[in-house]
Amino acid sequence: MNYHYPIDETWLKEEVIQVVQFFTLVEQAYEKKVERDVLLAAYRAFKQIVPSKSEENKLFKAFEQSSGYSGYQAVKQARSTEKPFLSIRKEEKLR
Repeated sequence: MNYHYPIDETWLKEEVIQVVQFFTLVEQAYEKKVERDVLLAAYRAFKQIVPSKSEENKLFKAFEQSSGYSGYQAVKQARSTEKPFLSIRKEEKLR
């Protein structure tokens, strides 16, 4: 599916690519499954670009409004599990 990815026009091309890759992995966590370690590594790269918690929250909110998928919940669940793969069921999305 096509979603609006929240991006900052001041970011470099490589930074835009990393942010989009992170949000793509969040999508995969909801739509299929994603490797936990890959998602967390992408989140760490995302945080290098967006170190501010308030900016992160703003981008997460914009992405969730566009897609219905929560970056916050994806990262939270990835951090709280030891399973190698993360798959967020539809019911979990409603919480």
